[in-house]
Amino acid sequence: MGSRKTTGTTGVRGWPEGERPRERLAKYGAEALSEAQLLAITLRTGTRGRTVLDLARELLDKFGSLRALDRASQADLRTVGGIGTAKIAQIKAALELGKRMMAESSAGKPLFASSEAVYLHFAGRFKNHRKETFVAALLDAKNRLMKECRVSEGTLTNTAIHPREAFGDAMRESAASVIFVHNHPSGDPEPSRDDLAVTERLKTTGDIVGIRVLDHVIIGDGRYVSLKERGFL
Repeated sequence: MGSRKTTGTTGVRGWPEGERPRERLAKYGAEALSEAQLLAITLRTGTRGRTVLDLARELLDKFGSLRALDRASQADLRTVGGIGTAKIAQIKAALELGKRMMAESSAGKPLFASSEAVYLHFAGRFKNHRKETFVAALLDAKNRLMKECRVSEGTLTNTAIHPREAFGDAMRESAASVIFVHNHPSGDPEPSRDDLAVTERLKTTGDIVGIRVLDHVIIGDGRYVSLKERGFL
């Protein structure tokens, strides 16, 4: 890498512009920076004889990962030379912001890991519903609900559900998969021939457009049927 004169400074002003973390972030985006470079921006300055990037690398080498750095106590962090109250606050604040962003992104998004979870989510809104309502639940790669889209309302037949309505929103939202849900106003969730025909048609369409149909859940009065569990998907 060659030598770099520090000339008494522990910052990055003396570095070539292309190597400065802040300038790299502005030019290429935060995703282009290494963990050490991002941590260096958070720390802002190094210590006598060590650049801020050296300090960031020492922290990562000592604790092994950002997760371990987050778990480290203030006393643990102080064992690294040059890490005092101010830098500990900067590190902990940055890591806490990341955790809160992750929590915010998943807050309010149900996880549909089972047909029961789907039933519990939709049962209340279908209670005493007098018309059959067909809904597409769009899911991300972790099976969390991204969006709900009403596909049709009325008696369900094989011709009532059009693939463009069933998958249009899923394609626009780049959904990883979809679960279809509809109710039986009679209260009996047993699938009809039309239910099975619609399910087969939607499965075929999903295979073509690259959006997997995970399930088709039929909701009745206090009961439900999963066509996946019945072996139709």
